[in-house]
Amino acid sequence: MKQVGMIVLAGLLMAGCQKAPDGFVIHGEVDNMTEGEIYLKSFRNKMFFDQDTAEVVNGKFVFEGKVDQPALFALATDDFSAQLFVENTEMNVRISDEGQTVTVENSPVNDVFLGNARKVFEEGFNIDSLVSKYPDSPAAAFYLYRFFTYQLSLDDLKATRAKLSPALADCPYVKDLDGIIKQLEHVQIGQVAPEFSLPDTAGVSVSLSSFRGKYVLLDFWASWCPPCRRENPNVVKAYQQYKDKNFTIIGISLDKDKEKWLKAIADDQLTWTHLSDLKYWDSEIPALYGVRGIPANVLLDPEGVIVAKNVTGKALWETLEKTLR
Repeated sequence: MKQVGMIVLAGLLMAGCQKAPDGFVIHGEVDNMTEGEIYLKSFRNKMFFDQDTAEVVNGKFVFEGKVDQPALFALATDDFSAQLFVENTEMNVRISDEGQTVTVENSPVNDVFLGNARKVFEEGFNIDSLVSKYPDSPAAAFYLYRFFTYQLSLDDLKATRAKLSPALADCPYVKDLDGIIKQLEHVQIGQVAPEFSLPDTAGVSVSLSSFRGKYVLLDFWASWCPPCRRENPNVVKAYQQYKDKNFTIIGISLDKDKEKWLKAIADDQLTWTHLSDLKYWDSEIPALYGVRGIPANVLLDPEGVIVAKNVTGKALWETLEKTLR
């Protein structure tokens, strides 16, 4: 590549989430796959959507296109899904270990993304340090938005957000992050819980305000969520213990399959009110309460004021005992 081309490319990469004029070319290789189809999937709100398909020939494939700005995608087959950032440049991608290992050449944003893909799940990972080290990286912004909006306190989240470069102002992950922060400001302990209505299992609309006068635990869960299903027996026992003390539960499911939702309710013996619009993560109610991961819950007093958030396991019992005594 000529030196002038290298200078132009460097300028594009340094632009972070700013728009770039040229398209991308992904030259890919897949270990242990000689032929078949591979899909390019875009990411939005915890979900991936098909964008393009390519044929794998002798373990190699090519995708061409254009993105407005560097963004998370997945390369997927029926056997694996490998995540990476796509940006408008030529990218050499190698997928091995059944999608568990991805290497990308000519992509600084993927140096940050792939270099921290496992670390972000390690106990004690410091997202503030990552953002401080790479303030202009959309990958660092993505990790803050995707995994730490429900782990950090609101004050810590704001402080870390402030360290992101102004060059990322138009990055979708930063915009989503700012929206979450704004919403979290309205659902802090001591504030009145936002009103909503959702269909119950029979399709009848039920409003939160109809439960005024009781202590209410808003329990965000889903049939497809293993941690939720593991927590359910604890919630059942707590309900049985405190249901006669002016206490009830509203289960708010992020399911999208009604049959699976109803089966999980029956199998786990969840004998309280259950609501869902069956829109998965596109449901407006989790977003209304700033819920980014499940299980999650919000405890309301009889006036609808938030008195506790995200209390599970032993903490649920301790909170109810203190609140309902």
